[in-house]
Amino acid sequence: MLASGFIGRPAYKWWVFSAVALGTLASVVNHGGMSVALPAIARHFNADLATAQWVIIAEGLAISALILPMGRLSDVLGRKRVLIAGMAIFSAGAALASVSPGIGYLIGFMALQGLGAAMLQGTAIAIVTSVFPEDERGKGIGSHGSVAGAGGVLGPVVGGLLITAFDWRWIFYVNASLAIVAIIAAACLIRSEVLRQDTRSPKYDFTGAALSAVVLLTFLLAVSNGSQMGWTSGPILAAALGFIALLAAFVWWELHSDVPLLDLRLFRSRVFSIGLSTNFMSFVATTSARFLLPFYLQGALGYTPAAVGLVLLPNAASRIVLGVVGGHLSDRFGRRPFTVTGLLLSAAGLFVLASLSVSSSLVHVLMGVLLQSAGTGFFQSPNSASIFGAVEPGRHGVVSAFVSLSRNSGTVTGTAVATSIVVAVMVGAGYEPDINAVLSSVPGTGLLSSFMVGLKAAFMVMGALQLASAAASFFSSPTGLQPTSLPEN
Repeated sequence: MLASGFIGRPAYKWWVFSAVALGTLASVVNHGGMSVALPAIARHFNADLATAQWVIIAEGLAISALILPMGRLSDVLGRKRVLIAGMAIFSAGAALASVSPGIGYLIGFMALQGLGAAMLQGTAIAIVTSVFPEDERGKGIGSHGSVAGAGGVLGPVVGGLLITAFDWRWIFYVNASLAIVAIIAAACLIRSEVLRQDTRSPKYDFTGAALSAVVLLTFLLAVSNGSQMGWTSGPILAAALGFIALLAAFVWWELHSDVPLLDLRLFRSRVFSIGLSTNFMSFVATTSARFLLPFYLQGALGYTPAAVGLVLLPNAASRIVLGVVGGHLSDRFGRRPFTVTGLLLSAAGLFVLASLSVSSSLVHVLMGVLLQSAGTGFFQSPNSASIFGAVEPGRHGVVSAFVSLSRNSGTVTGTAVATSIVVAVMVGAGYEPDINAVLSSVPGTGLLSSFMVGLKAAFMVMGALQLASAAASFFSSPTGLQPTSLPEN
């Protein structure tokens, strides 16, 4: 194998990182490209928006529901094996999606891509932490986060260019090809023996995996549909009660299983528990800002969609740069100062955005965006490194899945919560939450004013959540769960 000549060399970790990064890039570019391609897809299949949105939702739900079982599977079967299988499934899903005869088929193939992406995302960071030494773990995780950030920038840009020059199917052609290159790179460059994994038991908790998937699917479906159907409607209340019952069943099963999917004793570590919680809250806040700002920029300030993209570009760029910087500095000076500082900066940015008005300047907007995104960049790499440092390397597959799960579920929750706050304020003021009406309204109207009140309230709530997360991160224990604290099964 090609990798045998590189193992032991200082550059080997970067060869492995590059192979993993190619798969991550394909997954993220695909998601960003779909957001741009959705109008063209809806027109091609003559589908309404309510149906077309499931092209994106199907993949997100599949990733969130399956990422934890796939992370644990990589601990049992081997991370290289699961990574390559995930990229193969992702590539096959993209190829099938490109020849979809109807939108129902496309939605199904996007869910198949979500399965492959769950296997990839549930394994990628664990592989990176396996080949980077402890004193460089933040650098490795930060660099991986920058790849994801770069994909977030490239996705809409590449997708827009491909749709303009060819059509929406070319997004799938490109991603399928990129995934195939990633498979070849992983097969040639990654050696399984350098990837630390759980060797205590070859058994897999299929019941726990099924329960975890259903629990997360129930939660995310309730959250994503709550604002549209009404939080007190019968289906949403039934889903909420079902979620509580299923969660209780999952916890009971995991406590009594000989080989649990998730060893709940991991949560005895405050670093692990607080790290996951604050990571979730960070993405809730980040997503709310990313979701609401385009409506504000178009509706209140009259910007075109192209101009909105340029305004938000510094958001992704600062996260790419500061993700690496924060990870590198935290390796040298400790992680807690950077997690706390990052959350405080994020809170400051959200409070700046909460002070926006219909006549705010571009400088005002950019100040809030840059503060919030800079805080996110500083926070995420050190926080992820702290989470991995709290658990023995043999369980990094399931931990990698948990970190990705907190990101995906935080993204869905942030969108739902921000929408619910704005909708509640507008309905309370006697206005229908019609987004088209908001985008076409003029300053001074009651409709736009009620939207602005809701937007400010949402940013204030998210800023307060970041302050609470900063306090929790500050008082978390600087030491994590040691491998010896968990007896072997």
